[in-house]
Amino acid sequence: MRKDLGSLPALYPMPVTMVAAYDENGKVNVMNAAWVMIAAMDKIALFIDEDHKTTKNIRKTRAFTVSIADRDHMDVADFFGIATGNTMEDKFERTGYHAVKSAHVDAPIIEEFPVCLECQLEEIVDGSIHAVVGKIVNVSADEKVLSEKGKIDPAKLKALIFDQFQSGYYVSGEKVGQAWNAGKGFMKK
Repeated sequence: MRKDLGSLPALYPMPVTMVAAYDENGKVNVMNAAWVMIAAMDKIALFIDEDHKTTKNIRKTRAFTVSIADRDHMDVADFFGIATGNTMEDKFERTGYHAVKSAHVDAPIIEEFPVCLECQLEEIVDGSIHAVVGKIVNVSADEKVLSEKGKIDPAKLKALIFDQFQSGYYVSGEKVGQAWNAGKGFMKK
């Protein structure tokens, strides 16, 4: 029997991503954002509020990075979600993490997170939603999460997934089928 739960953001899984940008003085700011999605082959959309320090920085520098949080760095990923750069000036420094400037955009790459999308700001959509849309100009990945074919391997990545239902973190990685193949049996008459 089904039960009505009301209006909820009941989509699962949601990626746990770290959005990073420099401020006007070149200082690193990072925020945890789960409301992020690929919007085209070379576009990413961040559904983040205007009042975030990171959003303000993206408006100024017109660039940002999006890193995939992984199991090994869950504690810092969570900290980046509960602390705000608007009131905690040493937010990034407290973690002891390291940032290097992207060679492709004016934004920091957080070295500890194994996969990073380097993005140029395309537009900010203001209306019934607030979305930061970026053009993905490069993806960099730590070799430890790559397959023998040089592609990102979800089993090695152990990406964090956010659970909107109970505010939990989970880990992805188990392959259970092959896309564009698992349903082929229904193609036959």
